[in-house]
Amino acid sequence: MGPSTWGPVAEQLAAAGHRVRVPSLLHVGEGDPPFWPRIVSAVRDDLGEIPTGQPLVLVAHSNAGLFLPSIRAGLDHPVAGSAFVDAALPARTGPTPVAPPELLDFLRPMAVNGTLTRWTDWWDEDDIAPMFPDPQMRQKVLAEQPTLPLSYCEQRVPVPDGWDDHPCSYLLFGPPYDAVASEARERGWRTAHLPGAHLHQIVDPVGTARHLLELTAPRA
Repeated sequence: MGPSTWGPVAEQLAAAGHRVRVPSLLHVGEGDPPFWPRIVSAVRDDLGEIPTGQPLVLVAHSNAGLFLPSIRAGLDHPVAGSAFVDAALPARTGPTPVAPPELLDFLRPMAVNGTLTRWTDWWDEDDIAPMFPDPQMRQKVLAEQPTLPLSYCEQRVPVPDGWDDHPCSYLLFGPPYDAVASEARERGWRTAHLPGAHLHQIVDPVGTARHLLELTAPRA
């Protein structure tokens, strides 16, 4: 998905006095694999104006959670916290497949000349429509979506040792990520539940921002 899916939350956090960056990952699927180093580079480049001594809180949504360990390892900045929002978790030890075998079996018939349709085209209308607060936001998000090569979903992402040397947390919106949130609790992470669909951050940016601040606040 494009950066517009996190624009409303970024506005809430900025209004509360936080400096916020929403890197665009729209072009990381272009060219040949491996793709994950381009994701790291895109985030690094977007943080170029942030002083390297400034601590960061990283927020990853959906499958971006699989790339967070590599992003963390590739940054010069100290990381004070990482929050996974309705996100996939990296394996305890890597590498981690972007798509499990059952999802790849679902996706392969959709690929045309090795390229997948847009993410929102994978699912039924009854699944997609409730994710958007209004037709305008839906059109904005859909128009921004990239198409990805099937090989993007076939990649395996490294999990550098020691990437979780800082507090991590998990914000659950709803199924099918409830089992993932349970694993986050088993890892000893802070967790919270803000009921909603997978793109709930554009439906309730105020609540999402509030939960992120609570989950990533320094422990007493």
